[in-house]
Amino acid sequence: MKYNQLGVSELFVSELSFGCMSLKEDFSTSERLIHNAFEKGINYFDTADLYQNGYNEEVLGRSIKNFRKDVIIATKVGNQIREDGKNWDWNPRKSYILKAVEDSLKRLQTDYIDLYQLHGGTIDDPIDETIEAFEILKREGKIRYYGISSIRPNVIKEYVKQSNMVSVMMQYSLLDRRAEEECLQLLYDHNIGVLARGGLAKGILAGKPAKEYLDYNTTETKKVIDKLTQISIATNKTICNTALQFVIQQPTITSAVLGIRTAHQLEECLATLQTIPLLSEELEVLYKISKANTYDLHR
Repeated sequence: MKYNQLGVSELFVSELSFGCMSLKEDFSTSERLIHNAFEKGINYFDTADLYQNGYNEEVLGRSIKNFRKDVIIATKVGNQIREDGKNWDWNPRKSYILKAVEDSLKRLQTDYIDLYQLHGGTIDDPIDETIEAFEILKREGKIRYYGISSIRPNVIKEYVKQSNMVSVMMQYSLLDRRAEEECLQLLYDHNIGVLARGGLAKGILAGKPAKEYLDYNTTETKKVIDKLTQISIATNKTICNTALQFVIQQPTITSAVLGIRTAHQLEECLATLQTIPLLSEELEVLYKISKANTYDLHR
């Protein structure tokens, strides 16, 4: 397993990492999967206070308590659960963040969070107030670093200008190259790490049937999968392996965050690291057959 430095932080993150949102509610199954991932070299585990109304954080905290100091815990804040437990409201205010972190720390059974991320964000937020909350938590030692999870170029640009964030989590895959237009180079230039989620495009790039995805219709998606399959067969890989290589070979990507549900999925994703990297001409073909999508909003 290769470990990449996350921006200017002292965190070195496995190039494939574990997105906990997809974990099942059965604790013993989830614990085995998390332990398996850790034993295979994955050291970055990403969750959020929103997932399963906090239960996802509890599962992760209980699962890694015996090797807490050997892993990087990332969680997120900003979505305030309503009393009915079914809906939530966006709340990036300082007072809420300072309160929410205490609840996350309890659920995670830890006294510090390695990476605390704003879970979304709009250009109309009180961004200076949000940043102040994160800086206070850093000084108090409750978090080591902070970042944002956002796909909105205008929000990302503001945090680049105003904050000391070390990372941005954003969607990036062969079928979603929107980040290339404005964000990836900007973050690279400022030495801010990129945590890429959605690298398998909801499973479409891992064997699920072709369907509409962003600005691709089903026929267009199928053409991409067909070419991906050709390259994969020629290089003795699965399409999952090739799709993930497309992501992690992008020089601006620190880690591909994978929503893993089963041991089989974990093994197939990890097998990517044992295959020969894509050649420049193969990458060029993949760039040509896919779209350089752009964001319509939040520019």
